[in-house]
Amino acid sequence: MFPLRDSTPSNHFPVVTVSLIILNLMIFYLEGGLSESQLNALIYQFGLVPAYVQFDQMNPNIYIPFLTSMFLHGSWMHVIGNMWMLWLFGDNVEDCMGRMKFLLFYLGTGVIAALTHYWTDPQSTIPVVGASGAVAGIMGAYFLMFKRARVLTLIFPIFLITMPAWFFLGLWAVTQLWSGATSLLHNATSSAQIAFWAHVGGFAAGMVLYRVFLKPQARQQLVNS
Repeated sequence: MFPLRDSTPSNHFPVVTVSLIILNLMIFYLEGGLSESQLNALIYQFGLVPAYVQFDQMNPNIYIPFLTSMFLHGSWMHVIGNMWMLWLFGDNVEDCMGRMKFLLFYLGTGVIAALTHYWTDPQSTIPVVGASGAVAGIMGAYFLMFKRARVLTLIFPIFLITMPAWFFLGLWAVTQLWSGATSLLHNATSSAQIAFWAHVGGFAAGMVLYRVFLKPQARQQLVNS
């Protein structure tokens, strides 16, 4: 399933959402100009490698990848998929939070997503990159904030269907949880190519924390809806 558009219009131009999309695309474009050795060095330095994290050390460089990893991507499909989901759901969440709070929410849920991945596989030597944990935080917030919204969805190869946003996002979250649980049961986290638990952690963080970041009027509207 691939979402094409949602039914909730934006009240303001989503400055932060668009800026994050442009920044991620620019960084990925710059990645493409690196040699293979340079790219590997970048990914291992600024991507999250759980085995490299030692929380008992005072070196602040250890903690930087929890933030920087969400601005790196492994392929065009990776970055385009993440940015499309951010564009689709981020504008409405930004409307309700305001620019600065939305940015803090995005970064905060992204860090929580990275921490969740670390806790589920702390010995992994595979670097994890991508904005999907932070985007999952936006999706978790949207899931609870826009219960009446609908999403036009392409079901491959040719079927178009409009479904409730809560169903689309809930189904997505359940598949991530199922895949993460399956990987744990089969001790496959160290070899997994997708950080399912980062997605789960980001989505859950978005659901739990979104009210803290809402504008007062948006909070009141949600209470009355």
